[in-house]
Amino acid sequence: MDRAHHNPLTAFLRRIPDIELANISRYRGELMGAAMLFIILFHIGLSRGDPFYGLRRCGNVGVDIFLFLSGVGLWYSWTKCPSARLFFTKRYLRIYPAWLLMASLYYIPDYLCGGGHSTSIIDLIGDITVNWDFWLHDELTFWYVPAIMMLYTFAPAYITLVRRYPMYRWLPLLMVVWCVMVQWVLPINAAVGHLEIFWSRVPIFFIGINMGQYVQERRCIDSSAVWLLLLTFTVTFGTCLYLEQERHGQFPLFVERMLYIPFTLTAVLVLNRVFRRTPRWFNTFCKFVGAVSLEAYLIHIHFVLRYVEPHHLGYWPTFAVTVAVTMPLAWLLHKASSAVSDRLLAVAMRHSGDGTLPHGRDNVSAKDN
Repeated sequence: MDRAHHNPLTAFLRRIPDIELANISRYRGELMGAAMLFIILFHIGLSRGDPFYGLRRCGNVGVDIFLFLSGVGLWYSWTKCPSARLFFTKRYLRIYPAWLLMASLYYIPDYLCGGGHSTSIIDLIGDITVNWDFWLHDELTFWYVPAIMMLYTFAPAYITLVRRYPMYRWLPLLMVVWCVMVQWVLPINAAVGHLEIFWSRVPIFFIGINMGQYVQERRCIDSSAVWLLLLTFTVTFGTCLYLEQERHGQFPLFVERMLYIPFTLTAVLVLNRVFRRTPRWFNTFCKFVGAVSLEAYLIHIHFVLRYVEPHHLGYWPTFAVTVAVTMPLAWLLHKASSAVSDRLLAVAMRHSGDGTLPHGRDNVSAKDN
């Protein structure tokens, strides 16, 4: 008889199920919802000396989770229907109805009251249509929207490239090198260093696209890798937590965002295991938040949180009130913007001579995300 059969460690490992990458798709809605909740926690103010400060700051990884999941979803979308016209039509119609409404509600009163974001009518139009002050001056009010639209622009070309030449799947490593160059090569820093928040999130988006193929093919990671997964999650999470709690403001943020790459990958896989064991009502709630995450992103800071925080309710009550108010508003905005985008998509398909409408839309959240 095989001696390994009696090895206690081998017997224990055999009881641990393999890591099913298909669960990234299965729990995509729940993962989006968790990421949105992390982002809300990150945006609520907290004293620098609070013991929870570092953990609250780590909620910023929610953006990276969104971008990773968006990349996975875009692989599915493009390989199912590799039409650039349809791809971009669906993407932009998913974002623009909600974006134009909320951007107008924010920037027009700000301009009329001299808030300082838009300095002229032309500047106002640029802010509402493409949020161009983000690209020009690192204006972060709704930065995720122009960032994800720019990433959409390059996604089809990247997917086509890596399907034809798989070796180019290593390009995200070069993107990490570019982040270092942006930070420390002075001419590059002077030219585009103000966009660090964008550049440092580019690698995880394209890594998500790479992962999309493995998710689609329902590949598994051997159960023996669970310990490496947990080690990587613990080390990256622990390092980010220490940096934010003990050394916040003493290091370039892009360094921590590089740690977010393995942190995000392992956090998604760990959360998949969590969602397999959490109650159905909890999963349903997270999935609902994920479904309206784009709208929640556009609403929660400037239309809810800014009016809740002055009441000084405390961190967790502020979070609870913000979520309770934001989610119904996000749902209403989602329903309204979906009706508009569906109608516009139907018109676009009729004019293109294609009477067949594709079913389902990627969630962009914050942010196809």
